Amino acid sequence: MSRRSLFLSCTLILASLFAFSQQPDTKSLQETAKTYTRQGDYTNAIMVLTGAVQKDPQNLELLKDLAFNYYLQKDFAKGLNVARPLLERSDADVQCFQITGMLLKAIDDVKECERMYKTGIKKFPHSGVLYNEYGEMLWARQDATAIRQWEKGIEVDPGYSTNYYNACRYYFFTYDKIWAILYGEIFVNLESYSRRTAEIKDVLLESYKKLYADADMMKDQTTRSPFAVACLNMFASLRPTVAQGITTESLIVLRTKFILGWYEKYPTTYPFRLFEYERQLLKEGMFDAYNQWIFGAAENLTAFQTWTNTHSDEYKRFINFQQGRVFKLPEGQYYQTGGK
Repeated sequence: MSRRSLFLSCTLILASLFAFSQQPDTKSLQETAKTYTRQGDYTNAIMVLTGAVQKDPQNLELLKDLAFNYYLQKDFAKGLNVARPLLERSDADVQCFQITGMLLKAIDDVKECERMYKTGIKKFPHSGVLYNEYGEMLWARQDATAIRQWEKGIEVDPGYSTNYYNACRYYFFTYDKIWAILYGEIFVNLESYSRRTAEIKDVLLESYKKLYADADMMKDQTTRSPFAVACLNMFASLRPTVAQGITTESLIVLRTKFILGWYEKYPTTYPFRLFEYERQLLKEGMFDAYNQWIFGAAENLTAFQTWTNTHSDEYKRFINFQQGRVFKLPEGQYYQTGGK
């Protein structure tokens, strides 16, 4: 081979190696697709992910992203073609069941969806996500047993916020306002700044009103857990505190007396993170600001803005404290006996 021919051969090999090195790997393709997804350009996301899957056809993360983008594009049949086989894999995770459930609900295949959720929960018995979405599927069919799924999700995965959101709204429309109050307040501490947070703050204020509008809040005690009965007994004993109506100011007094009374009467009987947090805020002088944060805007936005302006240091101190901590719920503090 002549020197010139050898030089040309080497040049071609080096060019090929350089071109190969410039090919994006599947990880960078996945990130590109995520950017398209965030922009709402699902067609480009699917195109990029399809190319990435061709390079790495068994990549679970790529396949989940592809199925999810088909869901967002409302191409549910193609999404299910990708998602269904994932459930048979030994490495199938909660997201595989979650995405498949979204696709099945979209085509209203209730029977397969229910079977799929039951299979997923059997495989992941501590998944609050799957209990929540199974409950939402039942609730969409006006099946009140949905509350059992949300309650189970709260029991086994107490840090997942959406089960509290759905359970709070469910109990608000039943007679059991005590659980609307407890679950609603837990929710706004787990998910403090979202559209749903503002909604549940309104529900909390109305739940207190409805609780005290009931002349006999202690009825049906035999169907309640001892913890719920203890809470209601304490609230009932404080009825004179709100005799002139439920307002942010009267709730501050009511809830202060409740926490003081609770830890005097039940100091160790029912460990409960929410009450521990309220007592901490009382001790540190932030309980007023905390209650304003929950109820102020829901009751009267103008009055709330006036309060924050006149108590700016107090309110900023609470907000800084709140944003600097994570509200965590331990396991073993589940005091509900189940759905009604």
